[in-house]
Amino acid sequence: MKVPFIQFIDVTKSFGTQHVLKGLNLSIYKGEIIVIIGKSGTGKSVLLKHIIGLVQQDSGQILIKGEPLHQLPVEAVKSFQKELSYMFQDNALFDFMTIYDNIALPLVENSNFTKIQVKEKVLTRMKQMGLIGEEDKFPAQLSGGMRKRVALARAVVTDPKIVLFDEPTTGLDPVRKKNVHSMIKEYQEKFGFTAVIVSHDIPQIFNVAQRIAMLDDGVIKFEGSKRDILDSHSKILNAFIRGEDV
Repeated sequence: MKVPFIQFIDVTKSFGTQHVLKGLNLSIYKGEIIVIIGKSGTGKSVLLKHIIGLVQQDSGQILIKGEPLHQLPVEAVKSFQKELSYMFQDNALFDFMTIYDNIALPLVENSNFTKIQVKEKVLTRMKQMGLIGEEDKFPAQLSGGMRKRVALARAVVTDPKIVLFDEPTTGLDPVRKKNVHSMIKEYQEKFGFTAVIVSHDIPQIFNVAQRIAMLDDGVIKFEGSKRDILDSHSKILNAFIRGEDV
């Protein structure tokens, strides 16, 4: 039986009196694109923060390659975190830094790389993303779609095993949203990383996803492929896809 790369088992999380996750169960497999859908405020971003380690669960377990995360040695946890990368909703590019420096930042923060290695890695990713020639520009000088490319280049410059995308197409028009989806799919296939995408782009995001999970009221109400969604008789799922309230 295939062991999940990351697995949530009965995970709960509350912030004061607000119960966000209420016994969440979810498996994420190596090398797949899984999309997390659900209404705003249902805990999708909180789920991502558990993976990163910014938030700790109140109860339940999070397994990494079959091992409980809280039982792993500190070095093993650090090693896992180095395999992670995150593409923020608003790109989180630094306006005062050039495109080159923005992409190089994760490598510069890791003192294991020489300046020559940093330059080689950054230019390789820029070439792959069609960003050559933009090195000395600043984020404000680029279009929204180009800034997304820069954010993705920065997210994959460290050769991560898993990339988390929190609403990666926020603020883009339908054409550019489609372009970003295609870009994520293309580079996931090229680099082989595991992609976890939180998205409201229904149903467009289904063309990217290999698996879809719907988070509602603190638990996963549906998990399956695009075909499974089309065949599903779930009232909550179908109402959400149609944009109706339940």
